Amino acid sequence: YLAIRVAVREGAGWGPFWLGAARVLAAAVVLFALNRLRGVRLRPSRFELVTLAATGVLMWVGGNGIVNWAEQRVDSGLAALVVGTAPLSVAAMEAMIDRRAPGLRLIGSLIVGMAGVAVLSYPMLRAGVTADVLGVLGLALAGVSWGYGTIVLNRRRLPLDPIVVAGWQQLAGGIGFAALALVVREPLPRPTPEAWAAWAYLMVVGSLVAYSCFVYALKALPTSVAMTYAYVNPAIAVVLGWLILGEPITGYTLAGMALILAGVWGVFHDRIQRTARA
Repeated sequence: YLAIRVAVREGAGWGPFWLGAARVLAAAVVLFALNRLRGVRLRPSRFELVTLAATGVLMWVGGNGIVNWAEQRVDSGLAALVVGTAPLSVAAMEAMIDRRAPGLRLIGSLIVGMAGVAVLSYPMLRAGVTADVLGVLGLALAGVSWGYGTIVLNRRRLPLDPIVVAGWQQLAGGIGFAALALVVREPLPRPTPEAWAAWAYLMVVGSLVAYSCFVYALKALPTSVAMTYAYVNPAIAVVLGWLILGEPITGYTLAGMALILAGVWGVFHDRIQRTARA
């Protein structure tokens, strides 16, 4: 979140969608080359290709792309906090897909988490800053898009190597990003050296390493458990945004973060209890 903010803030030179395209297309090329050296199956079946393309667009263009767009107007710490509600939306969507009524603990956790988003948004609503409110709403939508793509990918159980999956998804996402940048006529990028460094970090650490690990975790774990990585992001992003960019930490920030983390913890605890009973 901090690197995205550095890359897309005013004067940095990256537009949100060209940043996404350049990041994931470069990562896809590296992953395909690595997979060819590893000798694993690269060519997906038609069914696998449709799943990879759909989830790639949902998770990268709908998820990461909206985050890129929103961070032009929203601090990186706040972005991480709002997207930290993604495990809550995943829990709700899984309950609807399975046609299983959620328990009281899950309902309470969802309410607490959404209350955290409301607390974070309250100062902006009170000040009447429409653009920032749109940014927060966009971040919430990004969490839903990423979460739904995660559910689909987890339940399809594709018989492909996780790093192959990561490569195809990022290729699909990169094509989607480029098409969107052309449709909205986003200016061609002119990044500053600092913005290039942020892009390099996002491509290497985010796309190549972290995302490949996430796809592997999805193959080995239930969706709601794999999504708990989102616990750590908000706290780290808020502190880094404060230390490096001077982003403010207010009482609303702390209260909203506490409510969001409490809600996500409740979802995780509910999953543990249901698994134990099963």
